[in-house]
Amino acid sequence: MFRFLSNHASDKEKEKKKDYRNVVIIQIIIIVSGLVLSTTLNYQHPTFADKLIITLFSGFGAFYSFLLWDLLKDFTTNKWLTGIYFVVLLVIVSFGLMGEFPFYKIIEFENRQAYLFALHAGLFPIEVTVIAFAIRDLFSGNTFTPSKLWGAAAVYLMIGISFASLYDLLNIAMPGILGKTFSLGLESYAEFIYYSFNILGGLDTAYPNPVPLLRNLAVIEAVWGNLYAILIIGKLLGLPAKND
Repeated sequence: MFRFLSNHASDKEKEKKKDYRNVVIIQIIIIVSGLVLSTTLNYQHPTFADKLIITLFSGFGAFYSFLLWDLLKDFTTNKWLTGIYFVVLLVIVSFGLMGEFPFYKIIEFENRQAYLFALHAGLFPIEVTVIAFAIRDLFSGNTFTPSKLWGAAAVYLMIGISFASLYDLLNIAMPGILGKTFSLGLESYAEFIYYSFNILGGLDTAYPNPVPLLRNLAVIEAVWGNLYAILIIGKLLGLPAKND
């Protein structure tokens, strides 16, 4: 019986490590593509190559959303919670594909601003929930495991991406909160990825005049990111190795 429980716990730990690692890999792809590839796009009159890049970026975003859902299943056995989140993600991805696919649009929304706001508003609570569960997982237990190292990286990057989603959500509601107007969609989201990770990394953002709400949220992100780094380093360094 003890051996069965031990093997089950080991398999669960391996699965969690794999899920954390997959999340980190796709996060890096989203961040790098958001910062580099999007700067070459012509958003007003996209060429075939531009549309292809937008499609790939959107596909990575959709895949990342479902990886978060898969990671959530490692933290809870509540089928209602995971089921509701899966349905929400399916609706978001489906409507996002039908309304924003660059090569053709199945549905034409009259109020694109409200449509994008609804998509982001549905995704943001899922990101926050996964972050909360992941942080609880990282600070639980008394041993250092590889999954915790991957988890620490995943949560840190998740903080930057989720704040970018929040900033973009606010920009959809109040365009121009950075002091400059961007077209809603990939252009604004990529710009807020840049802004969020500049804040998280303590760098200069090149946007000196954001609206007060955005400025204050950026302070919260900076403080929260530094506090998280301090706490997680202290926690991981203080844990004994699993073999010990």
